[in-house]
Amino acid sequence: MPSPTRAQLDALRAHGEAPCVSLYQPTHRTFPDSQQDPIRFRNLLREAEASLATLDGDVDRDALLAPMRALLDDPEFWRRRTEGLACFAAPGRFEYHELVRPTPERVVVADSFHVKPLHRIVQSAERFQVLALDRESARLFEGDRDALHEVTITAFPTTLVDALGDQRTEAHVYGSVPVGGAGGMQGRGSVGHGQGQRKDEIDVDIERFFRVIARGVLETYSRPTGLPLVLCALAEYHAPFRDAMHNPQLLADGIAHHPSAYDVDALRAAAWAVLEPHFVARLAAHVERLGTARAHERGSDDPDAVALAALGGRVELLLVEAERVVPGRIDRETGRIVTGELADPRIDDVLDDLAELTLDMGGEVVVVPAARMPVTSGVAAIYRF
Repeated sequence: MPSPTRAQLDALRAHGEAPCVSLYQPTHRTFPDSQQDPIRFRNLLREAEASLATLDGDVDRDALLAPMRALLDDPEFWRRRTEGLACFAAPGRFEYHELVRPTPERVVVADSFHVKPLHRIVQSAERFQVLALDRESARLFEGDRDALHEVTITAFPTTLVDALGDQRTEAHVYGSVPVGGAGGMQGRGSVGHGQGQRKDEIDVDIERFFRVIARGVLETYSRPTGLPLVLCALAEYHAPFRDAMHNPQLLADGIAHHPSAYDVDALRAAAWAVLEPHFVARLAAHVERLGTARAHERGSDDPDAVALAALGGRVELLLVEAERVVPGRIDRETGRIVTGELADPRIDDVLDDLAELTLDMGGEVVVVPAARMPVTSGVAAIYRF
């Protein structure tokens, strides 16, 4: 199963039947490093079993962990790994997700799933879309700084021929033109007599095609997701496409090369180079707001104060440090943080619980890389009031 979506994360958060087993581990794509992956998985399963054994009441540990053991016994599964693995098991529920970034080994048995590592994957702060466009076709990609995948488009046509059909000009129907544009890497034909007139007609077709793509991307993808959009196209096509687009998610900066110059990973790297300054600026704005809020007692980096505010629905924005774990639980009656060990099934990650509470109350959660976290406690909040 690929990396989780926002809807899948919400479904995990909403699961209410305990006990919930959350297992994370780094994995490897290539041999011989991949040989250690099932061994580490087996050790983590033993930790889960030991933690489940401390629970009071009748818990069918074998039935609960059976789907995970089935993965352990599947050699083909371990031959096709990514950088990380997340598994979730509870009565009546099991799923796993491939992760696009390594994750520390961790087993948590608690009343709810431990999902904070997934927040960073699905949060929009690091996610983006890339529109790879040339004069004849368009492709859309979605991902983050670590991975990019192509989106299958069915809602609107993605080639000039399909978009315009028999409404194409004669120059496009009968003429032979450079398919890739100047500098393109696609096959080329020759331009016959009447070149100027043919070019004018072809330019009209390209503009009409761009309008189809612009409208389809805006209505089907940009508006529903709110994700920033990076355009990858020859420099000469950026201005006419932006004239057709009028999309607030389309970044002013883009990639001024033909899409065929990139494989998917190179396209991801080029897009993140465009996006990273925007991500850093957005985080800096959050940090500035946090400083102002704390000065006016409308924010805090004290976990106990943040927990009390989160229970009261006062947290507007929560910053949590990536990979940081604070073993404990929040007493839902008093708002106090009760510390403990993760091996105890009654103990979860306080930061995970704070993120869940904030989201439940309509707040925003941003998972911040450790190097950019503005406080040392691992958590900071801006209050609504």
